[in-house]
Amino acid sequence: MSKKNKVEQSPRREFIFQKKNYLFMFIGVACIALGFILMSGGGSDDPNVFNPEIYNFRRIRLAPTLVLIGLGIEVYAILLNPHKKKD
Repeated sequence: MSKKNKVEQSPRREFIFQKKNYLFMFIGVACIALGFILMSGGGSDDPNVFNPEIYNFRRIRLAPTLVLIGLGIEVYAILLNPHKKKD
């Protein structure tokens, strides 16, 4: 009888990522998407006309910074251990 009870009891399966991980992943993806959206545009319909708008602060500094911050948040979300207990 004791062998049968041991066989029937299997360890409970848990997911690696928890709600907190997925929350940070969503924030990171949203930050990356916002960065790419801010990078878009600024082109000219006529290829003979130069539009200096492609070199403004938003497309050169802000958007790539947001993408890099989003990637950093993604790395943090993957490495975050939600099972860690505070003592």
